[in-house]
Parts: sequence; C-alpha cells; structure tokens
Amino acid sequence: MKKILFALISLTLLVSCTSQKNSESFIGATSGRYLFNANEVLEIYFEENVMHAKWRGNNNIELLKVNDSSFYMKEINEKMVFVKAPKMHIELTPKSEHEGILYHFKKMSDDEKTPSEYFKAKEFDKALTAFLIIQKEDSLNTIIKENKFNSLGYDFVRKNDFDAAIEVFKINVALHPKSSNVFDSLGEAYLLKKDTVNAVSNFKKALAINSENRSAKRFLKKITEK
Repeated sequence: MKKILFALISLTLLVSCTSQKNSESFIGATSGRYLFNANEVLEIYFEENVMHAKWRGNNNIELLKVNDSSFYMKEINEKMVFVKAPKMHIELTPKSEHEGILYHFKKMSDDEKTPSEYFKAKEFDKALTAFLIIQKEDSLNTIIKENKFNSLGYDFVRKNDFDAAIEVFKINVALHPKSSNVFDSLGEAYLLKKDTVNAVSNFKKALAINSENRSAKRFLKKITEK
C-alpha cells in the first residue's frame, strides 16, 4: 500500500511540473482511434492542445501528461505510452498487476471498424470476416459466444426486422457450424420472412446435427401441413 501511495504521489508531482500542452506534430501523429480490445475503441483527440479520450460512453476524459510520450488515464489507472514505430500504437507501462503481459493497442486506419461497427453499418460481410478473425485468434472470446448472437437475432425478430435477424443468425452459423440451435434460429427467421425454401433447408440442417431438436421438428411439421 505504501508503494502504491508513493507511486501516485510521485506521478502527481511529475504531472504538476509538466506542461499539459502538446506539439502539433504529436497531435497529428496520435489523434485517432485505437483498438482497445477485439470489439472496443479508445479514441484520442485534443482540445486546446491537451489530450482527451472517448471511451465507454465517456466522451470527455482528460489524460494527464507525464512526459512527451506518456499519459496517465485515471479511468483505467494506467500510464499509456505512445510509440511511433513500427506503426503508431499505445503500450501500457508494465506493472505487477499485468502479470507479465504487454498491452498493445494499435491505431486503426480511417476506414477500419470494429466487428460491431461493421454490423451497425450493415456491412455484414465485413462484420463476419472480423468476427471470424477474432475466433481464429481467441476461440473463447466472449464476443463471439453463440448465445449472444442468438439473443441479438431475436431482438431483431421482436422488432419485425427479419432481414437483420437473418444476417445475425448467418454470422452465428458461420461461427458455430456444429450447433443445431443456430440453424434452427436461422430457419425460424427465414420462415417469418415467408422464405420457406431457406427455412426448410436450415431446419433440416438443425436436425442433421441433432435429430431431437424439437423446435426444428415442430416448424417442419407446420410447414408440411400447410
């Protein structure tokens, strides 16, 4: 506890002796969006040459300048270092709590989006590609959990936006092709859109994976009885 208190006091003293203004070249190089995690952005901007950030709904976070390349963000209790080479990125200053992990946040290109942003922009193919990349890098990432996509898909169903629901369920199928449930959900969305051909196809795929899928059986029976 004494070490932490001493570190905070030292940082406060250092910050108080450092001008919070930044050079135009530094502002130009560092302004922009950084990939904070696989589906979340930290945006850096400047007001009157002072660094600010937008993060998790807070659009006016002022970062404290420690030196020409290091800034303290109290919201995450971390000192961030802006590194130009090989490409501009942010690194968190190593500390015991990191357990030896080096945190590296790359700067995003102007046209780059997170998977969720691609989806909101209805760029579904790009969203799928981005989610598949996440799965390849970390198959246990909670962002790509089957139940999350299923819940999102049914949110659109409840809003009668069947096209969006279909796109969500198609992404879920691509991410979880061995799940009977994802094909059943996609089949239901097609059925609600009155596309019985694709509905039947997906219900049959659901049953091929799990012959006891009662929902798929029920929907198929409903279709054939018409």
